[in-house]
Amino acid sequence: MLDHSNPTDAFAGNNAAAVHVNNADQSAMQDINQSAASDFSLGRDSLLAKIKLLKILIVDDEEANVLITRRYLERAGYNNCIYTTDSSKVIDIAINHQPDLMLLDIRMPSINGLEILKLMKQNPVLRRIAVVVLTADTDPKIKTIALELGANDILNKPIDAVELLPRVRSALTVKTHLDQIATQKAELEKQVRSRTKELYQSRQQIILSLARAADHRDDDTGNHVLRVGVYSALIAEKLGWSADAVEMLQQAAQLHDVGKIGIPDSILLKPGKLDPDEFELMEKHCMIGKKIISPYEAQDRDALRSHARLGQGILHIRNSPLMMMAACIAQTHHENWDGNGYPLGLAGEDIPLEGRIVAIADVFDALASKRPYKKPFPREKCFEIMEEMRGKKLDPKLLDLFFECRSEIVEIQIALANEE
Repeated sequence: MLDHSNPTDAFAGNNAAAVHVNNADQSAMQDINQSAASDFSLGRDSLLAKIKLLKILIVDDEEANVLITRRYLERAGYNNCIYTTDSSKVIDIAINHQPDLMLLDIRMPSINGLEILKLMKQNPVLRRIAVVVLTADTDPKIKTIALELGANDILNKPIDAVELLPRVRSALTVKTHLDQIATQKAELEKQVRSRTKELYQSRQQIILSLARAADHRDDDTGNHVLRVGVYSALIAEKLGWSADAVEMLQQAAQLHDVGKIGIPDSILLKPGKLDPDEFELMEKHCMIGKKIISPYEAQDRDALRSHARLGQGILHIRNSPLMMMAACIAQTHHENWDGNGYPLGLAGEDIPLEGRIVAIADVFDALASKRPYKKPFPREKCFEIMEEMRGKKLDPKLLDLFFECRSEIVEIQIALANEE
């Protein structure tokens, strides 16, 4: 029994306790290390069992070499082996059977191993097959070329099982990990495509909702913005724009009159012609559109402009090509070819192309649709009126392209007709 009044005994007691704790810690650490080693061993064994199920293609023009190599592999548990002694059939076999590993001889008649490697390198599917070259060739240049063409490893003949099996295991292990990475990458890309599609659909709905918010002020269905978008796309297609550019224009064109949100009903819904003061007010849109997407600040009062400038201000987002185009359209679709439009008084080709395109689409749909101040005009009457605008309000060349789309215009009018 320890006497704690005795410093020596007390020290001995503390030391004994420390030893006891240290022994416990060491025992715990040993248990953890053993557990980790066991888990590692299980994982390694699981991987080894998995790679032994993978398919191996043996290619050698001498059947004796094939049989020896196959025997080594099967004794080690690699039972999923196929082989050929005809090098001319290797590519077809590889395409049809999709082996995970190819053990490839170099010196063969008909087509040699290096030529096979070249063909595999050109095929994105065959490039994923691991290749271990088996050769009796001692020329270091041949080995260098084989590695540059995509071979994963090189073994010298005659084949020794002690050297072959670790190389096969290593090549298949790497192949397994690369396949897992490729699968994960494909899954991530699939998720990105799915999310991108969701974002695209959300953006589409937001654009359409914002456009209709303005268009509902003087159009009960909002189909005007859809028709203007599709008519604009027709002209862009005639100009040879890419499919992506056409789609962007179709979306951006739907926001051409977003600034109408700020115009009083007494002007938008007036059945007769606007007087000069009313027309001036029609040209001036407040920043309601901007208030929808950002807080209104006092200094914004100084930014009030015509409805075209308002639309441009609402939509001007520098990191979005779509919104940049929409902003340009909102600002310039009331410019006239002869320079008598607004807000900037631009003329001819100084007017951005997308603004000139949407001007034609907007004019046609305004003429062909019912408005508080007029009934819809027949299609041919619309064309006659637009012909009178040639070189004045409308770009002559773009107008010709629009007139070439008569059958498509009829289909659009029917498909997107206003609901009564």
